[in-house]
Amino acid sequence: MTRGGRTKDRDAGPERKCIATGEVQPASGLIRFVVGPDNQIVPDLMGKLPGRGIWVTANRAALDKAVKKGLFARAAKQPVTVPDGMVDTLEPMLARRVVDLVSLARKSGAAVAGYEKVKDWLSKEVAEVLIQSSDGSERGKSKLSTPHYGRFIGWLTSDELGLAFGRQTVIHAALGSGGLTQRVVEEAQRLKGLRIGPTDERSGGRGRPKG
Repeated sequence: MTRGGRTKDRDAGPERKCIATGEVQPASGLIRFVVGPDNQIVPDLMGKLPGRGIWVTANRAALDKAVKKGLFARAAKQPVTVPDGMVDTLEPMLARRVVDLVSLARKSGAAVAGYEKVKDWLSKEVAEVLIQSSDGSERGKSKLSTPHYGRFIGWLTSDELGLAFGRQTVIHAALGSGGLTQRVVEEAQRLKGLRIGPTDERSGGRGRPKG
């Protein structure tokens, strides 16, 4: 496991081919689209809408290329309409999905917020994921480190983390083991591709892997 939230090959799950890059990769790193009844392209973030899936890597470059080059119509093998500003709407949709999943983890007892609680979980090796807001103090965030062999999420704002924990703002949070943790990591990684790009591993927070 890496700081960027990538999974090892054995955890990769099913693979799909991106219509923009031509690369085959785990479906968790792509966004699924389907053609709606009105021949309009519809994002399917939960992967449950009926119809043949059209997959695009979760980053702006790939999505912009798919739109500008007419790749959705080519993949669907029929004329389709892509809503104006669709790529821009995906970022808040993904952010809300991550927030909702963290909130569910909190309600199940698998997530905590606040510097002292996060520090305690890290010291006891309960935490599997360190989450720090992108707009928090770099000095404060540098005092906490990503769990050994754990994950780091640093591209949610303090307001977004606050929503997940029922507070105004949250700077530090952590996820323990549980079925929701992997889903949070995967959705956060897709958000990262749209929000800060696929190569920036250091947006928000300075927690470093140990060892």
